[in-house]
Amino acid sequence: MIQQTLVLIKPDGLQKSLTGNILTRLSETRLDIVAAKVVRVSRELAEKHYCHLKDKPFFEDLIRYICGEFHKRKVMAMVYYGENAIEKVRKLAGATNPEEAEAVSIRGAYGRITTTGVYENVIHCSNNEKEAEREIKLWFNPEEIIVDIYPTKVVKREIEQRVWA
Repeated sequence: MIQQTLVLIKPDGLQKSLTGNILTRLSETRLDIVAAKVVRVSRELAEKHYCHLKDKPFFEDLIRYICGEFHKRKVMAMVYYGENAIEKVRKLAGATNPEEAEAVSIRGAYGRITTTGVYENVIHCSNNEKEAEREIKLWFNPEEIIVDIYPTKVVKREIEQRVWA
């Protein structure tokens, strides 16, 4: 089954210069990267991304972490596309808790839990197709993705936009 999944290399992964290592590991999946960008994560985006965890006691630390308050203030966001994309990426990523992740997984090799209890697990990947769609639509506009993965429509808007001087 052809799928797409959101993959984020989180601020700690960028701070530790693990981008190349993580991308090399993800290349084992033989999936295509159909969108990629480096993003400064706003609090609004972080809260929407992790909305399902808003009642958890660690929510505020999670938001501060993904916004880069503990590391570099950036995330690398990508969409991987291909046969069984979600399962393939999740298997390589490993368990969310770095201490429970297999040592050969990305999180097992590069993740850690801080003394304050924050999971610095270097990578995010979507849990399932429904979450993948929600997350991809949060992080990317249709024109930023090189394949049509979801239905789109054309709308005419007048917006204020920052452009090159």
